[in-house]
Parts: sequence; structure tokens; C-alpha cells
Amino acid sequence: MIELIPAIDIIEGKCVRLQKGDYQTRKTYDFSPVDVAKEVEQYGYKRLHIVDLDGAKSKQVVNLAVLEAIASQTGLSIDFGGGIKTSADLQRVMDCGASYATIGSVAVSEPDMFEQWLKTYGSDRIILGADVNNGFICINGWKERSQVQLIPFLEEYYKKGVRTVLCTDISKDGMLQGTSNELYNSIMTHFPDFHLIASGGVSSIEDIKLLNELGIPAVVFGKAVYEGRIDLKLLAMEFGL
Repeated sequence: MIELIPAIDIIEGKCVRLQKGDYQTRKTYDFSPVDVAKEVEQYGYKRLHIVDLDGAKSKQVVNLAVLEAIASQTGLSIDFGGGIKTSADLQRVMDCGASYATIGSVAVSEPDMFEQWLKTYGSDRIILGADVNNGFICINGWKERSQVQLIPFLEEYYKKGVRTVLCTDISKDGMLQGTSNELYNSIMTHFPDFHLIASGGVSSIEDIKLLNELGIPAVVFGKAVYEGRIDLKLLAMEFGL
């Protein structure tokens, strides 16, 4: 059964969504992040994905107060990403209640540091973020496309012990046009042992059902909930939470 992971993207302490990672397309929702998290927990979800978009843009963690509030007021396992660039950043994130940290840019730009974090915290708490555009990894809030190709990137870190990967197809993110099933199938074909978390493009419960049928281990979704296309309660009932 696919793992269902609702997502909250944060700018200035508020729930927002972007399209394809473009900050100019920002849409702010009139929902408190803490209230959203409490609703998620109420319906039986166990996990929450938080993205600090301020942090991703400024290259330092910004929205720790939101993380701390959600961690202290719910029992959710929180995966936090965005702006984690130093060991101090990572420790603060863990101290504020994150169960997992998603690391993308550092894995590209400072692989030695990323490997050290794997050793320090364990591969069960460090998630490799693989944000992809046309087959290449993008970093720093998706604003910069690297010259690193996806499959060789994953292969290198698989050898170093990574087993959980959150892969976002940037071209799909926030577009509500369906998920990149071919991309996820390719990753699972190359790395059947990965706990792959699919991200980007979820527009309906049917999209999630299809990912489940394809054997994708986990999925992150957010905008479809905010836009009323996915009812958290109905989805929970559908998957027996």
C-alpha cells in the first residue's frame, strides 16, 4: 500500500503553492499550517512533508517556528526540507521536531557533507531530494539547473547507502495535470530497493490510485487538497487509514 504524505509549503509562515517552482506564481491560502497539520492527523495520516520555501530561496532555514509548532501540537512524523545548507541548520531542524530531513542542493554541491550527515543521522532519517527538470537535477529552490543527470546521481548515492528518495518532477509541480509515472517507473526499475516518494502533479485520488497500482512506495501531495480536488477524509477512507 502506498504511503500517503500530505504536504505544506511555507512562505512567511503561511501555506502557499507555486507552479513549477516559480516564486512569481505564488498562491497563498487562508489556512493555518498548524490547523492543516491537525486535520491531517485527525483523518489518520501519520506523516507530513513541510517545505520551507523561504529557506530554499535564501539558502538558510527560515520557518523553524512553524515546524516547532506543528511538532509540538501533533504526533505526526515530519519530513522537513528547504534551506538546509549547514550541519547547524540540520541539527536545528531535528531539534525542532523533524523526524526526517530532505536534502537536495547539498547532495549536489557538497557531497562530502551529505555523506557525513548520512553517517551522523542514519539513512533512515536523511532523505535524498532529487528535483528534476528534463532529466537534470535542479538546486537552490529549483532556480538553478545543475549538469548532474538523475540516474547517475541516484546510482552514486545508492552505493553510499541512501535508500529513501523524494523525486519531484518540476515540470509537473503545482500544475494539477497528473504525475510523472514514466519517470517513477524508470527509477524503480533501476533501483527496486528505493523507498521512492513521488512528488509533483497529483490532481486527484485517481492519480494516487494509479501510483499505488504501479507499486510506487509513497506519494507527496498538497495543492490538490488546497484546491478542493482531493478530500483528505475521503482519501483516508479509500486507503483504509
